Amino acid sequence: MNVVFDLGAVLVTWQPAQLMLQTFPQQVGTPDEAKHLAHQVFSHPDWHAFDRGALDVEAVIAQTAERLDLPLPAMSTLVKGIGERLTPMDDTVALLGRLHTARQTGQGVAGLYYLSNMPVPYARLLEQRYEFFQWFDGGVFSGDVQHIKPEPAIYQLLQSRYTLAPARTVFVDDLKHNITAAQELGWQGIHFESAQQLQADLALLGLLV
Repeated sequence: MNVVFDLGAVLVTWQPAQLMLQTFPQQVGTPDEAKHLAHQVFSHPDWHAFDRGALDVEAVIAQTAERLDLPLPAMSTLVKGIGERLTPMDDTVALLGRLHTARQTGQGVAGLYYLSNMPVPYARLLEQRYEFFQWFDGGVFSGDVQHIKPEPAIYQLLQSRYTLAPARTVFVDDLKHNITAAQELGWQGIHFESAQQLQADLALLGLLV
């Protein structure tokens, strides 16, 4: 079985509402307001274009600040600092390490891959900083290929690049619509909620004991 991991909120921390509270304290005063602003920033087509490598850092900063009437210096600090905020989620990384060991010893894991919506600057930083990338057999960042989840093309690209059999591939992601897109291509899916839950679901597939 091939196991494909999302990165944000699965292997590295991603807390967009908290970022809003810290960056724009004068604009947001409650968790609900922070969540709403985070949605306005990160679910907008401008950010999706940044994810897919169609918009550069300076452009997404300027356009987002203007669109939401937010201070440009704070927006610049936010966007340019996100890479530093993507820190490992130790419990999930430990599970990835166990899968890597299982793969090396022929215990049911055929390959380990990542499939992430990630702008190029953050992708390069993660690759350089975290040793767990060495455990993967390959992967795709959206910013490198100009496609984003849940578009079928990005899943198909990973599948064809590494010759993955859909029925023998399971995708782990924290967003249900990304899982659904994978399942529509014949992959299996695990909706990530916690490392403990993921371990149990992987055990059901015979990938962890």
